[in-house]
This record gives sequence, structure tokens and C-alpha cells, in this order.
Amino acid sequence: MSTSATQSPRLNSGFLGELQHEAATTRTVLERVSEDKFDYKPHDKSMSFGRLATHVAEMFGWIKTTFEVDILDFSENDYAPFEPKSNAELLDYFDKCVAEATEALTNAADESFFKDWTLRNGETVYFTMPKIQVLRSFCLNHIIHHRGQLSVYLRLNNIPVPQIYGPSADEGQM
Repeated sequence: MSTSATQSPRLNSGFLGELQHEAATTRTVLERVSEDKFDYKPHDKSMSFGRLATHVAEMFGWIKTTFEVDILDFSENDYAPFEPKSNAELLDYFDKCVAEATEALTNAADESFFKDWTLRNGETVYFTMPKIQVLRSFCLNHIIHHRGQLSVYLRLNNIPVPQIYGPSADEGQM
């Protein structure tokens, strides 16, 4: 994305680069989640491996939602999580969510980043914050948090952990 001397960079340009970097890193983690481990849970209170992996994939789709609507009200939505039957289905779903996020972010006007976004369930309001803050905390940081959990699930199942922000004990030794 180039800019001329008379055109300022758009807000989305930095986020697009970050989105692509985090998506590529996340894909390397998701590629290692085998369907024969989808039911694995390290603790009774933990999400299953498959549900956690799907949650990470679907969160990329939240970027699209952030820019499409100003209010997400759970009481008005019939949410049913995607349940992949294979790693290939998981990755296809992930790729679709990343493509939609990329398109939404590409098309987001600078002023839309400063518009308030609300998450609620009927009368219960969880938060209201500018979309730029939703993008950073509720979407990107949240993805990174759960991807970290996935890397622990990999380790607990003796599946090599890919390098994420630097070498892991399994890859990318310096």
C-alpha cells in the first residue's frame, strides 16, 4: 500500500500488516492441531483442543463484525460455533475468517476506527469502546492469548511447538 506525498497513510495500514503477520503465525499453530486430539482437555474447566482451535480461527472473523456493526447483542443472535471434522476443515474456516477480516480492515475508513462499539446481552452491557480499541484488545490481543493456550496444548500432547515470536524449544534455534 503506497502513499503519495499528498496522501497520508491510513490507519488500517499498520493493522493490516499486523493482521497478516499474526494470521501467518496462527496458521502454523493451527496446522498442528490433529482431529484425533480435538477432544483433548488438559483440565475439566478447559476448552477442548478442537474448540479452542476453532475459537482462535473464529476470532479473526470478529474483525469483520467490529467494522460491520456498532452493537453486537448476543440476545439477538443465534450463535452456533463451527465444529470442524478435520484439520483441513479447520484451516479452510480459518482462511475464510482471515480473508473476511482483511477485506473489512482494508475497506475501513479512518473515522470508523473512532466510532464506539458495544458488546451486550440484552440489558447487560459488557463494554463500549472505540472500534480501534476493540480491534486491538478484543480481537488481536485475544487471538494472541488463546494462541498461547494452543501452544501449551501442543506441548502437553508432544506435538512440536512452532516458533511464534522467536525460537521455540522445537524450532528455529539460534
